[in-house]
Amino acid sequence: MSRAARLGLFILATLAILVSGIFIIGSKQYLFSSTYPLKTQFADVAGLAVGADVRVGGIHSGTIRSITLPHHPDGKVTVIADMDNKTREIIKQDSIATIETEGLVGDQYLAISFGSASGAELHPGDTLASQAPLAMSDLLKKANGMFASGQQAVANTAQTTANLNAISGKINSGQGTIGAMVNDQQLYNNLNQTSVALRETMVQAQTGVTDFQENMEAMKHNFFLRAFFKNRGYEDSAELTNNAIKKLPSIEPVKSFVFSAKDIFDKQDSTKLKNQKSMDLCGEYLMHNPFGFAAVVSTTSMDGDTQKDIVLSEVRALLVRNYLIENFGFDDSTLRTLGMGKQTDSSEEKEWGTVRILVYPAGSSVPPLMANTTKENAATVLDETQKELQRSSIKP
Repeated sequence: MSRAARLGLFILATLAILVSGIFIIGSKQYLFSSTYPLKTQFADVAGLAVGADVRVGGIHSGTIRSITLPHHPDGKVTVIADMDNKTREIIKQDSIATIETEGLVGDQYLAISFGSASGAELHPGDTLASQAPLAMSDLLKKANGMFASGQQAVANTAQTTANLNAISGKINSGQGTIGAMVNDQQLYNNLNQTSVALRETMVQAQTGVTDFQENMEAMKHNFFLRAFFKNRGYEDSAELTNNAIKKLPSIEPVKSFVFSAKDIFDKQDSTKLKNQKSMDLCGEYLMHNPFGFAAVVSTTSMDGDTQKDIVLSEVRALLVRNYLIENFGFDDSTLRTLGMGKQTDSSEEKEWGTVRILVYPAGSSVPPLMANTTKENAATVLDETQKELQRSSIKP
C-alpha cells in the first residue's frame, strides 16, 4: 500500500472517531433530539452548574441550559433545563424538582419526580415546584450539635454515677432515713407490721363497700322501698350510667333542641314525664337525618342538695332517652346521656332546669362512657332513703 493510501485511511479513521465523539456528546446534551424547556426556582442551588444532568426516575433525561440570578434580593435563582420530549408523558404539573448529590461529595444534578396520573399536562416553559436542597454544611452543623449533646450526656451520666456512688456509700454506712431502714432491723420490723395492718384495713374497707352494695340492692327490692327507688329511676341503678358519658366533646353540635324541665316534668324534683309529645320533633329529626351521635343533657335548678340534683338530672336524662328510643327508629347506641346537676341560669323559664338534646355531625367519635354509678351517688340515695323512712315511720 502506498504512502498516500495509508495517509488517506488515517484521515478517514480520525474523522470517524471525531464524528462519533460529536454524536456521543450531542446525545448527552440532546443536540440531535427534540427537547422542550422547563423552569424551576431555588433560594440556593448548592453548587449546581450549567450542563449538569437532569434525571427523571434516576435516568438521564435532560441538561441544565442556564442558571440565572434574581433581579431582587428577595427573589430566587431560576434554573432552565432542556428536557427530552419523552418525559412529557411522566412529568406533570405536580412533579417536584430537587437538587441531589452523587454520593457525599459528588457532582450535583437536578432530579424531577414523576407526576400523578391525574396531574395536569406540562407545557414548554412551565415552572415546576421545587424543594430546597440539603446542604452539606447543614449536615455538618447538625452533626456537630449532636456530638456536643452526646458529650454533655456523657458528662451528665458521669455526674449521676458519682452521685449514686455517694448515696450508696451513705446508705451502707447507715446515714439518713433509708440507711437506717436498711441497717436497723427493728425499724424494718415496725414498717413491715404497719404494712400488714394497712393491708388488713384495705381488705376490711373493700368488704364494707361490698356489704353496702348488697344492702342497697336488697333495699331496692324491699316491698316498702321499691316504689321509692322506682320513682327516682333507681329500680336498676346500673342503668343510669350504661349510656352516660363523662363530658361533652369540644366540637359544635349541628342541631340543638332545648326544653325547660318545667314543660316536660310534672314537679320541680320529679322524674315523671307530663308532656313528652313536645319532644317528638327531636325524635323525627334523629330518625330521618344522619348524625354521629347525640347527647341528652339534663340540668336542675340551683335549689336543693348538689349531689341529689346530680342524681335527679341523670334520671331525667335517662327517661328522655328511653322515650326517644322507644318511639322513634334509630340506632340506640348513638344516643348518650349526661346529668350535670345544678345550672347557673336562673331565668324564670328555666327555674326547674333544662333538657337539651345535642346532635353532633356524622363521623364524630362518641365520648367515653362512665363505668358505673359512683359511690357518691349511691351514698346520696341511701341518705335520701333513710330520711324518707323517718318521715313515713317505716322501718326496714
